[in-house]
Amino acid sequence: MRSPRIRELRHAVTLLAAATLTLTACGSGGGGDTGGDGKVTLTYRLWDDQQKVGYDKVMAAFEKANPNIDVKIELMPYDEYWTKLTADAVAGTAPDVFWMTPSQFPEFVTKGVLADMSPLKLDTTKFHPTVVGSFTYQDKLYGVPKDWGIVGLLYNKDLFKKAGVEMPASLTWKPDGSGTFLETARKLTVDAAGKHPEDPGFDPAKVKTYGFASWNHYQTQWMNWVNSNGGKLLDKPFGKYTFNDDASVRALRFGVDLVNKYHVSPPATQTNPPTGKVTDMFKAGEVAMFPANNALLPYVAPEANFEVGVALMPEGPAGRAVNLNGLSEAVYAKSAHPQEAMKLAAYLGTEEPQKLMAAEGYILPALNGLTQGYVDYWQKTKQIDVSPFVEESKGTTFPLPVTTGFTGFETKLNQIFNEMYLGKLDPKQAADQAVTEGNATVK
Repeated sequence: MRSPRIRELRHAVTLLAAATLTLTACGSGGGGDTGGDGKVTLTYRLWDDQQKVGYDKVMAAFEKANPNIDVKIELMPYDEYWTKLTADAVAGTAPDVFWMTPSQFPEFVTKGVLADMSPLKLDTTKFHPTVVGSFTYQDKLYGVPKDWGIVGLLYNKDLFKKAGVEMPASLTWKPDGSGTFLETARKLTVDAAGKHPEDPGFDPAKVKTYGFASWNHYQTQWMNWVNSNGGKLLDKPFGKYTFNDDASVRALRFGVDLVNKYHVSPPATQTNPPTGKVTDMFKAGEVAMFPANNALLPYVAPEANFEVGVALMPEGPAGRAVNLNGLSEAVYAKSAHPQEAMKLAAYLGTEEPQKLMAAEGYILPALNGLTQGYVDYWQKTKQIDVSPFVEESKGTTFPLPVTTGFTGFETKLNQIFNEMYLGKLDPKQAADQAVTEGNATVK
């Protein structure tokens, strides 16, 4: 599931690090050009084929309002996106405007690839603060906030009804196993003989339905446990990893205990990346509760033969803290048409395009006050209430680690935590090893 992307990312990071990228030696670069009619053509790069349909409409509106600018949308598969973007940046031919993520941001901004957004004089208070913070470096914004995705709890309503279980208004958990979350997961976990984990004779080797999916996926899993238990991933943005403190380790242990001690989650042999099948298990009705980013809904809902529900993520001892992964519209620092590129980026951060993308169910917009269109779309077209995603966004949220070296560290992190979920490595040992490895990559 992850290995092709990780290979590409590691190669991309190597290329980017190898290039000094002062950019002065790269010429004026940029993906745009000026035609014989005096029009400027900008290249806009993205990776989502579903969103491209919406952006075709967005760019048509922009071109109508700016008849001297044409926008060429360049769709590139995610597995190729970062390697190509890195190579283009090194060559001085990167697209004028392109999507940027928090985990990739440090590598590109510290190498001078991204344009400072200060000339736009954006009112950053109008955007979700986690997205703004994700693309801020040395007190300057280097991307117009585009949208955000957030982790919520997808659940199989049919399995809940079959088990006679109501989804609690608020699921709670503590490292010792107390709280409504584990209690609910136990009620939904059933072996081939119809027994639950607390029943005499329950067979963890013959589970028919699992109450929850706990697995080695940092964005939707253990990073949320860590933050909800009072731990911290980093000491500060562009800082060092700190998730080997006591609170973090207790949270990691809880995530592993759900698999190996409480038996309410599938074994890591079935779920560990890169070949894990946990999403397929949820779609097949073998898992009752499944943490997922809302961006996964378009891929899960159409294939599920059951009613999909959305609930708030479980609340830990330190409250509910949920990963919010935002995207930004980045401008290439050496675009051949910087004024036009900035104009496009600024437009994409306004109400008209973000409202359109939300109303057609593509995104939860970074611009505040526009989420209802996304909620209405999913309710009307799929009969799914996605408002819990929005409710979570108003509480405590955190980005993926915004520090240099994360994309190269990701492979090693997954290897270490695969061993932890298998029960072959103690959570404290795993955390210590991962933090040491990770901090060695921070520059």
